[in-house]
Amino acid sequence: MTTILRLDASARKSRSLTRTLSTSFIDQWREADPTARIIERDVGTNPPSLITEDWIAAVFADPEELSPEQQALIAESDQLIGEIEAADIIAIATPMYNYGMPAHLKAWVDQVVRINRTFTFDLARGDKPLQPILSGKTLVMLTSWGEFGFGPGEANAHANHLTTHLETVSKYLGVDDIHHIGIEYQEFGDERFAASQAEAHAALPVMVSRLVSRAASQSAA
Repeated sequence: MTTILRLDASARKSRSLTRTLSTSFIDQWREADPTARIIERDVGTNPPSLITEDWIAAVFADPEELSPEQQALIAESDQLIGEIEAADIIAIATPMYNYGMPAHLKAWVDQVVRINRTFTFDLARGDKPLQPILSGKTLVMLTSWGEFGFGPGEANAHANHLTTHLETVSKYLGVDDIHHIGIEYQEFGDERFAASQAEAHAALPVMVSRLVSRAASQSAA
């Protein structure tokens, strides 16, 4: 059975392009694989707590020496990390806000990229002391951009701090494989926007079919 963590980051509940993409992704997956387990996490409307100095002290402390207050302080982080640990696929649906990820999504990242839970730190490794703990997961990025040309080598690639940031931190979520479908030109609202929406929704069933087939073959192996 495949477990999917669906994470929505848009502040919009209605008229959200990325929520439409993630809903379609999940619906198509369920149609192809009714046994799939879906974990839903909506950080857009229920944002995680921001980390604090006390939180940092708690996650760096010896787990066996944590006070009840410290345990309570990191309980939210433990829950969010548990959802990642359970997932085979992490589907993050997020718009670009001001050329980066929404603050609510960044708060989630800060809660789950955590020493001794999703990565270890050892200076004996030299200049690369960080090492992921988790592995074998797939990241599906479902995005929307008000402008256009944020892909590698395109006109606005230098301003893309959304997918590049997610790709960088994804290794600390155990991600080995990344897929991306996005909608561009939202703020223009012209025929290019309509075409980009159509292209994104046409690409979804192709991607879902490929990932479902791969999951089935891995399960049978």
